[in-house]
Parts: sequence; C-alpha cells; structure tokens
Amino acid sequence: MTDIRVAIADDHPIVREGLTALLGSLPGFDVVAVAATGRDAVKEVVMTQPDVVVLDLQMPGLDGFAATREIVRAVPTVAILVLTMFEDDDSVFAAMRAGARGYLVKGAEQEEISRAIRAVAAGEAIFGPGVAQRVLRYFSAPPSVAEPFPELTAREREVLNLLAGGLANAAIAARLGLKPKTVANNVSAIFAKLQVADRAEAIVRARDAGLGHA
Repeated sequence: MTDIRVAIADDHPIVREGLTALLGSLPGFDVVAVAATGRDAVKEVVMTQPDVVVLDLQMPGLDGFAATREIVRAVPTVAILVLTMFEDDDSVFAAMRAGARGYLVKGAEQEEISRAIRAVAAGEAIFGPGVAQRVLRYFSAPPSVAEPFPELTAREREVLNLLAGGLANAAIAARLGLKPKTVANNVSAIFAKLQVADRAEAIVRARDAGLGHA
C-alpha cells in the first residue's frame, strides 16, 4: 500500500514542524511539501501533486478559503483538510463551499488528525466533533422560505399582496395608512419591476406566488 502524500500549509512554524514530525513518525504518510502562505501552498500543490493538503484558513497574502478554491481548480484530485482555530459557522461553510473535504479545529488529538487525513484521502468528508454538530444542525434545520419577488421593497410587497386580494388603491391606502398618491406610486413601481402591463397581470403573478391574503 502506497503512502498518503501530504502537503502542509500553515503560517505558524511550530504548527508546520509539529505536523511534519507527527506524520513523519506514523506509517503510511509522506510529507512532500510545506508552505507558509496561501500562494506558496497553491504553488507547492501544483508542483508536487499530493493526495491531501492540510491547510490553515488564516495565512498571509492568499487566505485559506481562496487557496482552497485555487487548489481545487488547479488540481481537483487533491483532498483538502482544513485545520484551523476558527470554529464559527461562517468559516466552516465557506471552507466547504470552497472545496474542503474535512474540517478540524486546532487542538485535535494526533490520532484524530491522522484519521481525518486518511478519510479525506479515501474520498470521505470528515469533521471534528464540534464542527460535525454544527453541520448536522444546519442540515436538520427547516429550509428558509424565500420571499416572493425579492426585487420589490417590503412596502411594495405589502401593496401587491393587498392588490392581489382584490382591494382598490383607496382601500389599500386606508388599510396601510398611506396617501392614495403614495399607493399609486407603489403600484407603478410594482408594474415596472415585475414587467407587467396592467393591474390584472400583476394580480395573476402575485396570486401564482401565493400572495393575495388581504
């Protein structure tokens, strides 16, 4: 069985040296490249074609997110394992969207790191315990329902809803506490944004989208 060829990218020398020493002491790993910046990481990966890149998110010049995107684009066969201090949702999901296959938080046990490298090299996705909980919560949450007609302002959507409910401009103005002229302006803006010719067409579009609960 051939060794897993690994590249390490981190701007902290202690982390780079520690990971290199750890993987060098374990059977089945071969550290083929080390980089201190995101730009160097991309360059080293392109030159050495490792199986796995263990990469930090915070690096000078080109950060880990951008480096991940460039690596995935340049060498799509490489698996990227993020090893970072950041545990917030934005960082986790941004890294995964960029193309990372795994995400560990620094402080992970040596066995956890080696197991994660083997997993991503085998094509699996892997997360540290805390990160895994975040990912599971994200995917188990009910999907958010998008507002219809995002091009409309909140007020215009409100007017369109009442319009679709069959109310005339004067009635809409009374319901919302607006001047009839203001409602007329809103209706004109709605027609323009929805690219409809008249009131009837606007009502059909609105009702098709679930509006009209006057």
